[in-house]
Amino acid sequence: MPPRLAGLLVLLLAVPCGAQQSAGDTGTVTIFLREGHPPIRIDPRAALGGALDGHNALDIARIYTAANVGAMRSAGLGPITYRLRTELADEAWHWNPRGRWSDAGHAQGYWTSDTLAPEPIVASYGYRLPRRGNTRDQANDHGYSRLDDGDTLTFWKSDPYLDRRYTNEDDATHPQWIIVDLARRRALNAIRMRWGTPFATRYDVQYWRGEDPPDIDENPDGAWQSFRHGRIDDASGADTTIRLDDRTVSARYVRIRMLASSDRAPPGSRDVRDGLGYAVRELYAGTMDSTGALRDLIRHDTTNAGQTRMYVSSTDPWHRATDRDENIEQPGFDRVFHSGLTRGMAALIPAGLLYDTPENAAAELRFLRRRGYPVNRIELGEEPDGQYVSPDDYAALYLLWADALRAVEPTIVLGGPSWQTMETDRMMAWRNGSDERPWLTRFVDYLRARGRLSDLGFFSFEWYPYDDVCAPVAPRLLASTRDLAAAMRALSAQGLPAHVPRVITELGYSAFSGSAEVELPGALLDADAAAAFLSMGGERAYLYGYEPSPLERAPDCDSWGNNTLFVSGEARHIRSRSAAYWAARMMTHEWLPPAEGVLELYPAASSIRSAQGMALITAYAVHRPAGDWSVMLINKDPARAWAVRLRFAANRASAATGLGEFSDIHQLSAATYVWHPQQRAGYAEPDGPPARVRASEGGTITLPPYSLTVVHFR
Repeated sequence: MPPRLAGLLVLLLAVPCGAQQSAGDTGTVTIFLREGHPPIRIDPRAALGGALDGHNALDIARIYTAANVGAMRSAGLGPITYRLRTELADEAWHWNPRGRWSDAGHAQGYWTSDTLAPEPIVASYGYRLPRRGNTRDQANDHGYSRLDDGDTLTFWKSDPYLDRRYTNEDDATHPQWIIVDLARRRALNAIRMRWGTPFATRYDVQYWRGEDPPDIDENPDGAWQSFRHGRIDDASGADTTIRLDDRTVSARYVRIRMLASSDRAPPGSRDVRDGLGYAVRELYAGTMDSTGALRDLIRHDTTNAGQTRMYVSSTDPWHRATDRDENIEQPGFDRVFHSGLTRGMAALIPAGLLYDTPENAAAELRFLRRRGYPVNRIELGEEPDGQYVSPDDYAALYLLWADALRAVEPTIVLGGPSWQTMETDRMMAWRNGSDERPWLTRFVDYLRARGRLSDLGFFSFEWYPYDDVCAPVAPRLLASTRDLAAAMRALSAQGLPAHVPRVITELGYSAFSGSAEVELPGALLDADAAAAFLSMGGERAYLYGYEPSPLERAPDCDSWGNNTLFVSGEARHIRSRSAAYWAARMMTHEWLPPAEGVLELYPAASSIRSAQGMALITAYAVHRPAGDWSVMLINKDPARAWAVRLRFAANRASAATGLGEFSDIHQLSAATYVWHPQQRAGYAEPDGPPARVRASEGGTITLPPYSLTVVHFR
């Protein structure tokens, strides 16, 4: 075939195989280059990468052994993205153990890591925040809120970098808030605020009126309603109990929205940041009786399970040397870049943003440049939607960090926000009156209004489409490409400019553990999502689970699995490769071989549909510079095999022609990989490798149920 084919049409004539086949039961699958649209050009060395994450105490040394690194490299993944677990833990990140405190005499305050290190950095750690406001976090979840810990000597404080001193905007542009979740609707008419320093001089106490969701990261019907006497415009910071309404109001959620700060620092403070933002020592809410006494409904405790759940808009990154958390361990930069996992390619590196300082981010970039490590992009923060951060607050911090990083290197490419879910839209936590714009729209509009949209060098998000790992797998796998396409359309509809590269920084079946992730369906979803994303114009997808990991139990059923290419025990010794490993290897070695140069990817469409109208077989055709082809075929049918015949046609109306000879056919199926669930001791037998199969004499290729096949031909 010629190297350029205008209006290429590849036909797969498909016939169901096996006992369920009946006479005349046939179908077709069509893979084609859409007329008028050029093929998508991709660099196979950079299109598929792997994600490296933080872990628990001592795990980094266990993971980064020569044997493990060799196994990881064998998957063939290209660039790496470094994930920042400290952000999920509501913690500051000492990426270099050496550094300086703003209050050096007491080893406390705001931390900046050194730009030099005399010894290799093999591990780094998170530091708990003594001024924490959130009850729960998304890492080990061992922390608690200082708003209802029963100790009036501790306090929550908002992030000083959101004060007008840094944003150059009125504080009301970035209102800071506390949300109290009483778990169910309760009668309310009073609140008691024990303010710290600085305190709010103007604030508004509200309740959620409408549908009550189980968590505040949702978008229920309703709105925040101010209590009748909830607006306070001349607060003095005194410890007072306020009657919010003449009657009681039934509500589950209460929000204190702070609009102006006293800008006072505690006595003896020498750091301007101590006096910026808002501080609250303890919070009480309930009903006031006729004597003025408050019947408090909030549970005060020093465990997150015991206290009433609190959510906050931001948290001050101030901390102490004694706050080091051994169980939030990140791989050291030197360990990562000397491991061989980066393959000498530029890595995507994060900078702490939600619980850190711009000075620490700038020092990080200086360090990486002085070490000579290839880094061309920095991702600012991680999962702000999971931390309930408003788009305006994230955007303000983003620009502040951008200024600090560009002062070090003006051409560095910056991006974010690394959404944890594509369902982020109009989260009730930061709903602001009549402003109904989605999170992304508000974020982009904020940058555009300040002439800073060019600072968004890429847009990153995570793709774990299915939270419920206990639900049937087959319908999810069928819907996966449809759901991804809808998410990609939503990005454009919500205002993300077309020129901004889209990057999936973590890709997997679910953010929760379940058996699908180590079985064939999880592997098929990885391959289907990565290929579909590239065919939709996505720039790069990073598979999550690069490191060996033990099996974990699903939250709501007896299903054990993990997002991992390698199943291990707690000591991280590899027990077996998962189906996801073999799928990754087939993609990087057979479908997108890196030595081939720039490839042309042709979109595919299938006419073989399930009863619900979704494609049972998806296909992705790649044209190589030498003139040969590789086609990846995914059979999502859990019960039936399909026999397919490939053909070319110039257009939809022309006759089909033959393909020539198949040179190789590689196949991952139940013939080469079977998972045996035994809770934590589950294993695969057989455990690959994929088989090399042949086409039939008639030129058909059999696709077994739940299988991944890569076909090479000229």
